[in-house]
Amino acid sequence: MAGKLVVCGVGLIGGSFAMAVKSALAGRHPRIVGMGRTRAPLEQAFQLGAIDAIETDWANALKGADLVLLGMPVGQMEGAMRAMAPYLEPRTVVTDGGSTKADVVAAARAAFGNQVCRFVPGHPIAGAEKSGVGAAKADLYVGKRVVLTPLPENRPEDVAAVRKVWELCGAKVSQLAPEEHDRVFAAVSHLPHLLAFALVHDLAGRDNADQLFGFAASGFRDFTRIASSHPEMWRDICIANRKALLGELDAYMAELLKTRVLLAGADGAGLEAVFATARTRRDAWLDTLDK
Repeated sequence: MAGKLVVCGVGLIGGSFAMAVKSALAGRHPRIVGMGRTRAPLEQAFQLGAIDAIETDWANALKGADLVLLGMPVGQMEGAMRAMAPYLEPRTVVTDGGSTKADVVAAARAAFGNQVCRFVPGHPIAGAEKSGVGAAKADLYVGKRVVLTPLPENRPEDVAAVRKVWELCGAKVSQLAPEEHDRVFAAVSHLPHLLAFALVHDLAGRDNADQLFGFAASGFRDFTRIASSHPEMWRDICIANRKALLGELDAYMAELLKTRVLLAGADGAGLEAVFATARTRRDAWLDTLDK
């Protein structure tokens, strides 16, 4: 990390990563170069001090690079990987911040070929409903979980290097297999986002939408907070992980049907039992977050 760090996609995830590295390493941080689809976010990232330079082609960006973070939506990963592959140097390690992993690993294998050993997949669990480098902050990853899903081909020292840089950002690093990662996050991340988007979309399409939103308060705000997330990014996540997500959606629909039966039958005891179990489990989970 003494030399050069390249961040491709300087939004919330990439911008915060760059800021966190700068903050952690103070005056001895590597030179941080930004890449991206459009110039305006790169200029903003430079003005905010998140990056030290802007590059517009991979040949220059990757010259002497120690580490590359791919911070774009998962649907753009393979294109970026194919573009950068011819210019990878033997010293360069590549990682990503994508919310799905099996598809990103497949894209890496297709794009990098026998160089896939230098790609260490990762997923920082630190998103927010706001996107763009304007929402980035140096402490975004402090105390947050980052999941690495290493490949059999990865060198242990490369996995250790990626782990170390996330730890420098303040993150708690765990490891999962790519397929296991996608099953877990279909349930606890991708499904909640899908439900929040669907509920707001439903209400927004009603004739009395203005009235409904006019009376909505903190409960609705809290439940639907993540419906303010980046539509393109979540489109790509849902499509990429649709098999696992469909399974979770089907399970949730079955749970809703059971709850509907209780409600239709005015089964107060049954509803209370469901609510009590949910509250107890959620409170126990919240207690773990405080430790």
